[in-house]
Amino acid sequence: MVAVPGDMTAPKCGLSAAQVRTLGAKKIQHFFHLAAIYDLTASAEEQRAANIDGTQHALDLAAALKVGCFHHTSSIAAAGLYPGVFREDMFDEAEGLDDPYLRTKHDSEGLVRNETRIKWRIYRPGMVVGHSKTGEMDKIDGPYYFFTFLKKLREMLPPWMPTLGIEGGRINVVPVDFVVDAMDHIAHKPRLDGHCFHLTDPGADAGSARSSTPSPAPAMRRK
Repeated sequence: MVAVPGDMTAPKCGLSAAQVRTLGAKKIQHFFHLAAIYDLTASAEEQRAANIDGTQHALDLAAALKVGCFHHTSSIAAAGLYPGVFREDMFDEAEGLDDPYLRTKHDSEGLVRNETRIKWRIYRPGMVVGHSKTGEMDKIDGPYYFFTFLKKLREMLPPWMPTLGIEGGRINVVPVDFVVDAMDHIAHKPRLDGHCFHLTDPGADAGSARSSTPSPAPAMRRK
């Protein structure tokens, strides 16, 4: 394996014509696109450049390389603020996309869905946390801030006062190794091009995407 530095905000991810020719000769079968900004405090311009333009540049590069399949990591944020169940076959039904993050995640998935040059598959993971066995993670963000907030809130308030917590509610958290294993498995299953998969807790009623599922997974419910 050879790492090839690039730039998601540049055409064809910043690769030169010579690099594209060299990589194209290798007959790449799988192209995984996971680069994105998911920082809700990032500016709208930054999010558009990384999430929308970056996805288009990745698609253009994958098409130039004539890859076997483009694998796009999306998010349930593509549904916007849609209430209730948002199925894997739903897209245009998304609502409340005024927030730049929701809009860019929706539009970037839309670019993939409208791609005709190469085959594609889309994955919508739940809230990704550390490794299920070791707890290892690459950085503290997202759900970890939420858990810390709950802990501090409970320490500040009297024990008899009811507060928000994980128990009594539902939050779909998935360890990173589950997401990786599911994507790897689905990517190598035949006849699944053009489908979208929710990579969530198989035991939760908020939707699931079992890695052994031979067809698009059930829906994820947005509370």
